[in-house]
Amino acid sequence: MGSDKKKGKLGEVARVFFKMGCIAFGGPAAHVALMEEEVVERRKWISHERFLDLMGATNLIPGPNSTELTMHCGYERAGWKGLFVAGFCFIFPAVIITGVLAWAYTEYGTLPEVQPFIYGITPAVLVVILGAILKLGKKALKSTLLYVLASLVLLSSFLGVNEIYAFLAAGLVGGIIGISRKNNSKIKQALFLLMPAISDANQAWLSSGKIFLSFLKVGSILYGSGYVLFAYLDAELVVPGYLSRPELLEAIAVGQFTPGPVLSTATFIGWQLGGWKGALAATSGIFLPSFLFVFLLNPLVDKMRKSSFLRGFLDAVNAAAVAVMAGVTTQMAGEVFFIAKEIQWKTLLIFAFAFALKQFWKKCSAIHLVLLGSALGAVVHYFF
Repeated sequence: MGSDKKKGKLGEVARVFFKMGCIAFGGPAAHVALMEEEVVERRKWISHERFLDLMGATNLIPGPNSTELTMHCGYERAGWKGLFVAGFCFIFPAVIITGVLAWAYTEYGTLPEVQPFIYGITPAVLVVILGAILKLGKKALKSTLLYVLASLVLLSSFLGVNEIYAFLAAGLVGGIIGISRKNNSKIKQALFLLMPAISDANQAWLSSGKIFLSFLKVGSILYGSGYVLFAYLDAELVVPGYLSRPELLEAIAVGQFTPGPVLSTATFIGWQLGGWKGALAATSGIFLPSFLFVFLLNPLVDKMRKSSFLRGFLDAVNAAAVAVMAGVTTQMAGEVFFIAKEIQWKTLLIFAFAFALKQFWKKCSAIHLVLLGSALGAVVHYFF
């Protein structure tokens, strides 16, 4: 009976994260918002507080943050098997779509026209993100100190400060104050992140093994969101001459307009370098470290809560994470609603329509908003 129950949970994890992988447009902030709605609000697998702890812990390890958060949620629901099922199901749709696009690009030298549909999805996704920021903010900002730290992190994000530095600085302040409140002079626990150092391959691509090792290296040291991937791949692939910069930019664009993690870009690049075997090698290489890091980190989250220093550290990182989400959303809104200093009335109207629908139809889910935004975007593009 217990085995059947466990299988049922694994099936539920697979369905939830596969669906999410199919509609998760808009980048890491949107992915977090979708998870908050599906896992915390609708299904109540975990509390808001636990979700925040997992989100904060994820920001401290290398890899794609939102993808690693899916793995944490799967672990919470169905143990270590749930971790792998959630991560695989979230990544799978993006990898398949990107692989098909990579094949088409190789065969025909062009990409299909999808911009009209993406045009309307982005403002609709902003509505989903705003809802998540408000709900998570209420739980994360529990004191005046956390409000101040979140405000400073938000300001730093506008000034271009690296996310990981902001997280660590906020965490250290929160941890030190947490110790002082308990009058505890010793730090009993410490986290050390081991970042594998894999030697650079300065020879021509000889096998999918070299592709795997190169992307394994990137996946092991990639901090922050998937959007900093460009800098890593530029140094790893463009500078040695394996890929041209225009080819890299096209690959990054594919990762951004497909649902799911931006790191599915690796699938596209791997195909260009070594066909379907190269795509498989690049994809497994870039995502493998995330599965390992989450597997090792998840059991430590509860222990972090028992330490005065780490409890204060985690609370501060949680507040910082919400602030970074707010900063990213503000920048995204600016890019969507203002182009060349001109107001984009069409995207504003789609946003307003989606926002109103969310307010007046309480059962309106993220998938409804994404589909609505996509349809409105196509209508606006082709008829107005």
